[in-house]
Amino acid sequence: MSDILILYYSQNGSTADMAHQIARGVEQVSGMSARLRTVPAVSTVCQATADSIPETGAPYATLADLQECTGLILGSPTHFGNMAAAMKYFLDGTGSLWMGGDLIGKPAAVFTSTASMHGGHESTLLSMMLPLLHHGMVLVGLPYSEPALLRTQTGGSPYGASRLTSDSANTALSDDERKLCTTLGQRVADIARRLQK
Repeated sequence: MSDILILYYSQNGSTADMAHQIARGVEQVSGMSARLRTVPAVSTVCQATADSIPETGAPYATLADLQECTGLILGSPTHFGNMAAAMKYFLDGTGSLWMGGDLIGKPAAVFTSTASMHGGHESTLLSMMLPLLHHGMVLVGLPYSEPALLRTQTGGSPYGASRLTSDSANTALSDDERKLCTTLGQRVADIARRLQK
């Protein structure tokens, strides 16, 4: 089995819900498995160290997770039209992988969750693509041949999967958002499988 790393940060569970749906899509591709990982929050007042294992949810990502994966799907909530500081902080620590060219040629995609219709989900997706391009990764989006992308009234973008939540963290993924997450996972896993041949 080859792993697709689904690396995300989630504060209230919305982005984590997307990650799990994307994992379902990855695992629909023969020979591919999903590896879910998260990153710890960043302290706003001092240098803080999180426990090595979170109390709940996916384990924290390591650089080895990135080295070992055959593809990467990166997710973050939208914070003022950008990825969350915790994800940026983790990515800023991947310089040794950049120096070694460890991610060059691997397929990658992005996803985000936002609480407002015009909350900057597309700019967040684009901001997450920048470090992936610097690492030499092959970006994968969602084509308009996917009917849910044309139909959606909430989240969805050719740049990657997105989700529109209400102020409540309990808002369920819409059918179209769920389909787009699954499709994104399938696309990255399928491309990774083809590139391995």
